[in-house]
Order: sequence, then structure tokens, then C-alpha cells
Amino acid sequence: MDAPALACRHGCGACCIAPSISSPIPGMPTGKPAGARCIQLDDTLRCRLFGDPRRPAVCSSLAPSASMCGPDRTHAMHWLTTLERQTSPGAPAPRPPS
Repeated sequence: MDAPALACRHGCGACCIAPSISSPIPGMPTGKPAGARCIQLDDTLRCRLFGDPRRPAVCSSLAPSASMCGPDRTHAMHWLTTLERQTSPGAPAPRPPS
């Protein structure tokens, strides 16, 4: 049985800041670097393009999860920043757990 889907946390916006996005975003034709705030993130840290077909596919495919979002925004930013570092071109291969 699948876990119930999580809703975005109000006042978070981590998924619109931490990861890089290489595809065009309205207002950011070359995407955005990791750590940069997406221009489509509003003052309440909600995506202006949510549900809009112009929203990049990578954004639509990133769904909130307990492991990613954790108990607070700090956890989400750390988790996504770590994932970004591990998946960036030229990143060292992850070490197997000891």
C-alpha cells in the first residue's frame, strides 16, 4: 500500500530554491542555478506556475515526501542541497554505506 501523498508545506519553497533547473522557466529562459530563488516563487513561497502547463517537467515530477520534506524547511533545504551536490555533473560517486 502506498503512503498518502504529502501536501507542500506552507512557507517552505525549498524545492524552488535548492535544486538547479536546466530547462527554461517563464522569466528565467536558461533555468536557474542551485541555491537561487526561482522567479516564479511568490512572497508566500508558493509556485506561481503550479498546475500551469508552462511549469517545467522537472518541477512537476518533484513531489513532496516525508524523507525530502522532513519536519521543517531546514531539513528540506539540507536534503535537496545534498541531492543537488550528489547528482551534479562531476560529483564524486556516492560511497557505499559502511
